[in-house]
Amino acid sequence: MSTANAPEPYGDFEGTVIGGRARPGSSDQEHRNVNPYDDTPLTRMRLADTEDVDRAHRAAAEAQPEWAATPAAERSALFLRALDVMDRRRDEIVQWLVQEVGAIRQRAEFEWSLVRSGMVEVINHPTRVSGRILPGITPGKENRVYREPVGVVTVITPWNFPLQLSHRSLAPAIALGNSVVLKPAEDSPVTGGLLLSKIYEEAGLPPGVLNVVIGKGSRIGDALVGHKVPTTVSFTGSTSVGSHIAAQSPLKNHSLELGGNGPLVILDDADLDRAADAAVFGSFYHQGQICMATNRIVAQNGVFDEIVDRVRQRAQQLRTGDPSAADTQIGPIINDKQLEGIRDKITRSVTDGAELLVSGEPEGPAGRVLPPHVLVGDNHVASADEEVFGPVATVIRAEDEEDALRIANSTDYGLSSAVFTGDLERGVRFARRVHAGMTHVDDTTVNDEPNTAFGGEKDSGLDRFGGQWAIDAFTTDHWVSVQHTRRDLPFGVGT
Repeated sequence: MSTANAPEPYGDFEGTVIGGRARPGSSDQEHRNVNPYDDTPLTRMRLADTEDVDRAHRAAAEAQPEWAATPAAERSALFLRALDVMDRRRDEIVQWLVQEVGAIRQRAEFEWSLVRSGMVEVINHPTRVSGRILPGITPGKENRVYREPVGVVTVITPWNFPLQLSHRSLAPAIALGNSVVLKPAEDSPVTGGLLLSKIYEEAGLPPGVLNVVIGKGSRIGDALVGHKVPTTVSFTGSTSVGSHIAAQSPLKNHSLELGGNGPLVILDDADLDRAADAAVFGSFYHQGQICMATNRIVAQNGVFDEIVDRVRQRAQQLRTGDPSAADTQIGPIINDKQLEGIRDKITRSVTDGAELLVSGEPEGPAGRVLPPHVLVGDNHVASADEEVFGPVATVIRAEDEEDALRIANSTDYGLSSAVFTGDLERGVRFARRVHAGMTHVDDTTVNDEPNTAFGGEKDSGLDRFGGQWAIDAFTTDHWVSVQHTRRDLPFGVGT
């Protein structure tokens, strides 16, 4: 895109967007949004309070009926216009992802493409909703089951893939006739929420259909999920917070994508170069700050030493630095608290007997660029037992295929996983025995496509995101019966 043809960049990110109006939040807390690589100031905003949460939900409830009544073709057309906005503002959106979440440029471009693909996917959602006519047991009765919007949806999302993780819930929800109250993470208020609000406003979304509140979860989280207006809560984040949300709103519908501890299993007949490439990508892409990341590399005994050597060599060659530089492969951790937690897991793993093969001290102007770390240990060291969410890979030895399966399944999580083998049907047989929502044969654990079933088992969540599963999540059945003939009732007149 040429600079001359680029639209005027978005600005005035106030802190909330409620009923189509942008304004500062009502709390006494000011948020300073900075670039995690060098602490360059990006925005300042007043954070939301519970009053804003209530206003946002009331605005959503007021706007939703008229939006649901909007013809399906018009709702579809909204996303065609949004695609045009995405294309015209591609460079601006990518730059925001680089500077706000420390994404390397290729990663930022990938996230832009995921969001664009999500827009394409939901264009036909309004016309894919279908009901049924069922026979009745009562003479003269016709049973119709209409598929209706659920109403108001509360969406709460994290900072690591903010544009995508917010959009994958709000886009299908809106396409299906719902309204949304969105709370992105404080570390990504623009890319996780306010930028999406601008994009859809420019595309012509009516005021109140998408509302955004920026605030601390500790201050407004319970008000969001406990509010009486929304029927559905869509949350992506930690298992502990997801469990709290489910407990706080037990009678609401929940779509929860929680933590992960992804195993990538390498069997003894695998292509080792392909497997090592996938393992290193899965472990270190976006500094390992991905729920689907390869947390554990489980290699069968016969190929273990070769895999360790290949992973070590590849990790040592990764280039760290400024995420805006074209050749950077590892950028900054999002904040100091996250960095401290990652380093603590590495230290505890070594204390418990893991061997540290690749390491390094934090770098960069703000000291948050952590070089890749590779450890060799068992399934019980901290870097294997816990979700690291950082540039850390732990390689684990398995005696045979059954032992590899046991190790892969020995976790409370069950989000993404992978297996490498020279026999694809062997891989499929293995994959179907993995206790996870997603298993990829001869590919990395990091996969996301908008039309399929994205989600986890066990402590990794409830429900699925994407495609028909999103349609099911954001609509509900309404039984409407029609009595075509007079029905004789036991308490009717004249009985």
